[in-house]
Amino acid sequence: QVQLVESGGGLVQAGGSLRLSCTASGSTFTFSNYAMGWFRQAPGKEREFVAYISWNGGAQYYTDSVKGRFTISRDNAKNTVYLQMNSLKLEDTAIYYCGRCLRARYVSFDAADFGFWGQGTQVTVSS
Repeated sequence: QVQLVESGGGLVQAGGSLRLSCTASGSTFTFSNYAMGWFRQAPGKEREFVAYISWNGGAQYYTDSVKGRFTISRDNAKNTVYLQMNSLKLEDTAIYYCGRCLRARYVSFDAADFGFWGQGTQVTVSS
């Protein structure tokens, strides 16, 4: 069983910063073998890709709207992935979820290739 727990969301003014964390637990998998992704879902919209990090942290990919503002990182010793969000905009408001790639050592930006979603953490950006 794999469990992911997100934290770090909150209310922030436009231009501000937040750091999200996602910690994985479970005795049946090795965290460092799996890519991780951050996705978000705004009210009335589908879940969308935000950022991807490879199993060893060597590669990161971002959706265009967050490039230069968000940074994804991971600490495999702590089974944790982070999303540093700077220069937040109103349109970043959403519930943010982390997901573990379903296949080991796999590259994908499609939510269908990720699973074990946590409960999400709300990010609200105000003007």
